[in-house]
Amino acid sequence: MNAFDYFFEHTATLDKNFLVGKEEISYRQLYSDCIDMAERLHRNVGQDRNILLLSVNNLFFLKAYLAIIKSGNICIPLDPNIEKENFRYINKLTKPELIFLTQDVARRLELKPGKYIFPDTVPENDNNEPVNISSSFDRERTAEIIFTSGSTGKPKGVVISHKNLIANTSSIVEYLKLTADDRMLVVLPFYYCYGLSLLHTHLRVGGSIVFNNSFIFLGSVLKSLTEHKCTGFAGVPTHFQILLRKSDSFKKTKFPDLRYVTQAGGKLAPIFIDEFRASHPEIKFIVMYGQTEATARLSWLPPELWESRKGSMGKGIPGVELKVVNKKGERIKPGEIGEVIARGDNIMKGYFADEEGTKKTIQNGWLHTGDLGTVDEDGYIYLTARSKEILKVRGKRISPKEIEAVLLEIPQVIDCSIEGIDDEIEGETLKATVVIKKNSENPLSREDIIAYCSSRLALYKVPQVYEFKEELTISATGKKIKKV
Repeated sequence: MNAFDYFFEHTATLDKNFLVGKEEISYRQLYSDCIDMAERLHRNVGQDRNILLLSVNNLFFLKAYLAIIKSGNICIPLDPNIEKENFRYINKLTKPELIFLTQDVARRLELKPGKYIFPDTVPENDNNEPVNISSSFDRERTAEIIFTSGSTGKPKGVVISHKNLIANTSSIVEYLKLTADDRMLVVLPFYYCYGLSLLHTHLRVGGSIVFNNSFIFLGSVLKSLTEHKCTGFAGVPTHFQILLRKSDSFKKTKFPDLRYVTQAGGKLAPIFIDEFRASHPEIKFIVMYGQTEATARLSWLPPELWESRKGSMGKGIPGVELKVVNKKGERIKPGEIGEVIARGDNIMKGYFADEEGTKKTIQNGWLHTGDLGTVDEDGYIYLTARSKEILKVRGKRISPKEIEAVLLEIPQVIDCSIEGIDDEIEGETLKATVVIKKNSENPLSREDIIAYCSSRLALYKVPQVYEFKEELTISATGKKIKKV
C-alpha cells in the first residue's frame, strides 16, 4: 500500500478541516488537490525519481509532500534555511528531477534556471485522462529521504519506505490513543521526522493540525494553544526549557483543551518534567525516544509511570523490539551499560548512497542507535549518553548528561552544555556553558555553581571553566546548538 492511501484510508471524503488557522483546508479538498498534482507528476516526471522540497510548514508544503509520495516518487524535504554548501552537496548526490521551493529560498541559494515549482506556479488540473498510480504498489518502495547531520560533517540521507511510514504511524496512533477529536499545535518543521510524524498520525485518524512557525514568540504559542483549542503539543527539550524558565506565563496559563504533550529529540532533564507536571497536573506528559533511522519513534514511557521510572525512556512502542547489549551482542544485566539496538518494520532501508554506513548501522536486521543505556529489573531503559559524547578527564570516563542534570536543578539556569577542553595542567578539563535567566533576582556566579555541584557530584566531575549566556541558541528543529 502507498503510504498516502494509508493516511487517507478513512478520511479522504471528510468535509472537516485538516489544517486550521491562518491557512485552512478540508480533508476532501486536500485529498483532491494532492491526487491532481500526483497525476501530473506521474505523467510528466514518471516514478521513483528524487524530488526536493524546501519550504516552511504551510499549505504548499502539505500538498507537495503528499502528492510526491502518492505519485510513486521520492520526496526529499530539506530545511529552507539550509546552507548553500550542504544544498549543493545534497543536490549533486541525489540528482533531483524536480525541486519544489519558495521564491525566497531560490534567491538565497542563488539557484540557476532549472526545473522548479513555486507556490504561485503550481499548474491547475490539465483535464487529461486520469492516471492510475495506486495499483499493485509495493510498500517496500522508497517514500522519502530525510537528511540528518553526519558524523563526518556531511549530511547523510536516511531512506524511508512506505512500509516504514505506515508501521510507525500505526504504532504512534495506538499508544497515544489518537482520535478524530485530536488537534495538534505543530511547531516542529516537517523536514524533521518528529514533525512529519505529527502530520501522518493526525491525517490517519481524521484529526487536525495548527501551524505555528514562530516559537521564539512565546505569546503566540500560548495564544495558539488556547485559541485553537489544541489537545496536543509536541516539542524537543529546548521547547520545554524555554516554556518553563524563560517566563512565568506558561506555568500560570490554563489550557482547558490540552490533553497531552510529547517530548522527544533528546533527553530532557527530569527536573523540567517535574516542573511541568507540578504546573499542569491535568496534562499528560509523555516521554518518547526515537531516531530518524527509525522513521520517528522507538520507545515511550506511559505518563502514569513517571514517578516510579523517572528518567527512563520507557520500552519499545507497539511493533518495535528494543534491547541493550554489550560489545558481544549479549543483553546486559541491570546496572550495566550497553548500546541500545532496535528491530521493527519502522527501521530505515539504509543510508542513501552509503553502503558502508548502512552496514555499520544495521546489523543482522538490528538498528544500532549509538546510544548508551542501562536497564532496570523490569526492562525499562535509561539512556546514559551517546557513545561519542563520553568525555575522559584524568583518565576517568564522564557522561556530560549527568553533570548537566545537576546544573539544571538550579532555578536560574535555562540550559547548559558540558564539554571537554584542553588544559595545560590536567590535559583536559570540563567547561560549562550556562544559559541563565535574564534579570534574575538572585544572579549566579561561578562560585555559586561550583558550590552547588560540589555538594552533588564527585569533585572530578565539577566543571572549573564557565561561560555565561542569556540567550539559548537553537536550530530550526528546536534543538540547541552547542557551538556556533
